[in-house]
Amino acid sequence: MEHPSYDFDTPVDRHGTWCTQWDYVEDRFGVPDLLPFTISDMDFETAPEILSALRGRLDHGVLGYSRWRQDDFLSAIVDWYGTRHATEVAPESIVYGPSVIYQIARLLRLWSQPGDGVVVHTPAYDAFPKAVAANERRLLGCPLDDWTELERLLALPDTSVLLLCSPHNPTGHVWTEAELNRIAELCARYGVAVISDEIHSDLAHPPHVHRPWVLHGARGGRWAIVTSASKSFNIPALTGSYGIIGDPATHDAYLRHLKEADGLSSPAVLSLVGHITAYREGAPWLEALGTYLRGNLQLVADRLNTAFPTLHWTPPEAGYLAWIDVRPLGVDDEALQRELIETQKVAIMPGTAYGSPGHLRLNVGCPRAKAERGTTALVEAVRAVQRAVATGP
Repeated sequence: MEHPSYDFDTPVDRHGTWCTQWDYVEDRFGVPDLLPFTISDMDFETAPEILSALRGRLDHGVLGYSRWRQDDFLSAIVDWYGTRHATEVAPESIVYGPSVIYQIARLLRLWSQPGDGVVVHTPAYDAFPKAVAANERRLLGCPLDDWTELERLLALPDTSVLLLCSPHNPTGHVWTEAELNRIAELCARYGVAVISDEIHSDLAHPPHVHRPWVLHGARGGRWAIVTSASKSFNIPALTGSYGIIGDPATHDAYLRHLKEADGLSSPAVLSLVGHITAYREGAPWLEALGTYLRGNLQLVADRLNTAFPTLHWTPPEAGYLAWIDVRPLGVDDEALQRELIETQKVAIMPGTAYGSPGHLRLNVGCPRAKAERGTTALVEAVRAVQRAVATGP
């Protein structure tokens, strides 16, 4: 049952707010005014506790330079990991970053050379290949469950980094303790550094439990967690992220580059307020959100499996992104996208964006009525494409 204090059902009109998902859907899909189920932010207002704290900070009236290296921010992170993830984090290992991708890019430059290989599990979050290529490294894609291929790629002499997504985007897989131990052992064996993007970590669905890489970095080697409260508390527009770097030398080098080379060490003060309040006061809202998201994902499962019994779709282990393998339905990707866009007037991310044809990524971080609309549109679009195939030209 949803927490009575939090309303996830009432729609919020995001039009005209410079919203990437709603106002700029035409950029990716070529058509304006589609109902979007795309970029991974949510249509919900963030926790009222966070909004209240932001208003209070604005009421102060002065928005000057600020510091992230202070006890309120650091202790909020340390306490969150201790209470939510049963993990001890040393405050001196924490760093700030303007975004998770910035942190990944900077760590890639610290831990590898141009031309080096960077291993990424596929299907891959679409920002990963771009960051690797833009930093002149080579992307080495490894299927999510292919351990033989993972070891082969990690063993290559010019492989420097494993860029891990934990939990995994777009599939929503939560890595088990045994899987993470296996990854850690392989990376230690072949001297490969680990960057663990854990931005979806607070959205693991029971009984699945997220395990921060802090618990596995003790095997040796260079490692870092990069993350933010932005995904779980829906505050990405505030910018800001943080990392946990296990190697003191890398920690110091990262901060030197952040401040002196890139001039980015002064944080967005509202991001600090958002993070601190989320971790100090946001747990009840997050629990209610998780319950609501599981209801949305179950709705998708019920509708899809009723309409297409051979699909056997199960909800993801984390997050609000429904990763759907439509290959058993025998529909062409391009024909399905045309039907979704031109007839159903919805935008759903094609699997080709993540290097995985025959899949879709449906964002149901939204009021249930919208999730119902998107799922109905998908069912109708698949049926229309199947009919067209059956009847022929």
